Amino acid sequence: MQTRIYRWCVSILLMSSLILGGCATSAQQSDTLDDSIAETQAQSPVPSESNQFSGLPYLEGEATVEMIVNGAPISILVRGLDAPITAGNFVDLANRGVYDGLVFHRVIRQPQPFVVQGGDPQGKDPNFPANQLGTGSFVDPATGQPRYIPLEITPANAQEPVYSQTLESAGITDQPPKLRHTRGAVAMARSNLPDSASAQFYFALADLEFLDGDYAVFGYVTEGMDVVDQIQQGDRITSARVTSGLNNLKLMD
Repeated sequence: MQTRIYRWCVSILLMSSLILGGCATSAQQSDTLDDSIAETQAQSPVPSESNQFSGLPYLEGEATVEMIVNGAPISILVRGLDAPITAGNFVDLANRGVYDGLVFHRVIRQPQPFVVQGGDPQGKDPNFPANQLGTGSFVDPATGQPRYIPLEITPANAQEPVYSQTLESAGITDQPPKLRHTRGAVAMARSNLPDSASAQFYFALADLEFLDGDYAVFGYVTEGMDVVDQIQQGDRITSARVTSGLNNLKLMD
């Protein structure tokens, strides 16, 4: 019983850190983002309903991305059928070389295994302050503007994703998402604004059921989880390449 109470308390603390990190101002970011899965931006990225998905990449099927870290490969199966926009965004960024050289700026293993997070484009600059990583987004060179994607979660018994809402806020409390936070899940980091994910992602180091329905899982590590387990804060992604399924990458009209 004491063990279960301890795990529940830890889960609540970790979830609270996610919420705190998302609403930080620029002056507070370095303090509040350290223990959260959060990606922060200066202004709300929420688009209007009429053009919410226009111009965004999406994945029509599956793809495989191979990420090299510390000289070893991590194979990620990207699930476009259940998270088409989230999966398409990740595959597009990998194909563009956006993740090459970026830092894993947040690794949390204590008091229990949690996440390894990276993908802040600001980390490409070796002189960028490490304590400010976790605040950056992908800037589309075609527009000069940050690209944000909607929160996208497909309930277990649904054919279509729920967009721009957590499952709880959408009133779906009787079923989990199709893509769950099991060990090896790969999901998008975001702030407390639902449509604020951009480039930052995280690996789940354990089953994290308390994140299900709040953050968008888009794939799973199929090989190389032992490599993920060895990642330390400050390690860099040598490269990320789409090894199959690139033909499934499309662009929203």
